[in-house]
Parts: sequence; C-alpha cells; structure tokens
Amino acid sequence: MIKSGNPALSKKTFDNLKSKTGEVMTLDGAVNKIAISLAVLLFAAYYTYTNAVMNYVWVGSIGGFIVALVTIYKKEWAPVTVPIYAVLEGLALGGISKLYAEMFEPGIVPQAISLTLGILIALLFAYKTKIIKVTENFKLGVFAATMGLLIVYLISYFMSVFGGTGLPIMNPANASVLSIGFSIFVIVIASLNLVMDFDFIEKGVENGAPKYMEWYSAFGLLVTLIWLYVEILRLLAKLSSRD
Repeated sequence: MIKSGNPALSKKTFDNLKSKTGEVMTLDGAVNKIAISLAVLLFAAYYTYTNAVMNYVWVGSIGGFIVALVTIYKKEWAPVTVPIYAVLEGLALGGISKLYAEMFEPGIVPQAISLTLGILIALLFAYKTKIIKVTENFKLGVFAATMGLLIVYLISYFMSVFGGTGLPIMNPANASVLSIGFSIFVIVIASLNLVMDFDFIEKGVENGAPKYMEWYSAFGLLVTLIWLYVEILRLLAKLSSRD
C-alpha cells in the first residue's frame, strides 16, 4: 500500500474512521480549517519576525514537533492540537525568516512567501483540472523520492550533532551548482507532496471521514507547506550568495 511522503497523511489515514456524531468531513469545511490554520501560523510568524524574537525558534520547533506527534497518534484531538501546532510553527518560522533576512537580504522573505503561495495555487489548479493525475506510479515515485530526502536530512543532522556542519549541499550559504540543483529538486518533491495531500483530503471527503478530520487534513497540508517554504527560503539564500 503506497503512502504519501507526508507523515501526517497516508493512504491509511482515513481507514477505520467512523463519525460518532453523524457529522462528516466536507471539502468546504477542510478548506476553512486550512485557511484558519494558515492565518494563525502567519500571525504568529509575523509577531516573531517583526519583533526579532529569536528565542522562540527552538521553543516553536521542539514544541511543534511534539504537538505534531500527538496529532498524528490522536487524530480526534486535531481541533485543539492543530491551532496550537500552527502557533508554535509560526513562532519558529518567524524567527528563522528573520535570521535569513539578516544574513542574506530582507526581500528574501516576501519572495519565499509569494513563491510558496503561488506554487500552492498553481498545483491546486493543476490537480482540480486533472493536468496532474495522482496515479499509483505517481504516488510510488513521490514516496520514494521523499524517503530518500529524509535519509539525506538525517545524515546531515547527525553530521552536525557530532561536531560537523552537516552536508555542504544543505548549507544556505553554499552557492555551488550542485547545492542549488539539490534545493530545486527538494522543492519539486515538496510541491508534488502537495498534490498528494490534495488527493488524500479529497479521499477523506469521499469516505465520509469524521468532522475532526477537517482539522487533521489542515495539519497535513500545513506540514508540507512549511517544508516547502523553508526549502524555497534556502534556495533563495543560495541564489543571493552568488551575487
């Protein structure tokens, strides 16, 4: 059974879920929850960015990771945990964005936000108009590529933990052709994961998933969007370093 590269949404996500209240997930409901979650994240990010509160980066990152794990294993808690996750990740992203703006150039942040939203809208259009079709081969390819990237991330992380600086291609100041090419590849895979997320959300609606899965679906999409934004930010930093 093929899964999405997104740990929050997989083919099994909606299995054996039945509504106890009779209320089921709807597409409009999921879209509303996604919009609310994004608004909460952007507000929190704006706060830490404009006030340059760097201390919240680790608080938001670690706290967001813990809340994400709770949400994955306790999906019925999503109406409460997802807004909390959005706040924590927003606090972290605001600080990270401020750091990139200071290290490279201020315009890098609005560019990254615009590109992320542009990719989201373009891929949603491509998915709804069937320009991109989510076949089993498509799922297999995206899943394999995402798992490969996860291994690369883990290798880079453990290298940094044991006294290194991580893999050079992960360094935002590395403006080599190989490093930039790697970032472009990661952005493509993260973008394709968005298409997978759209498909899983639609499947949840078709399967009559419980109402709380609207929030959980918003969480899954948020995970991918955060990944995509950070990688676009990293790519822009590398391109800026070439100037």
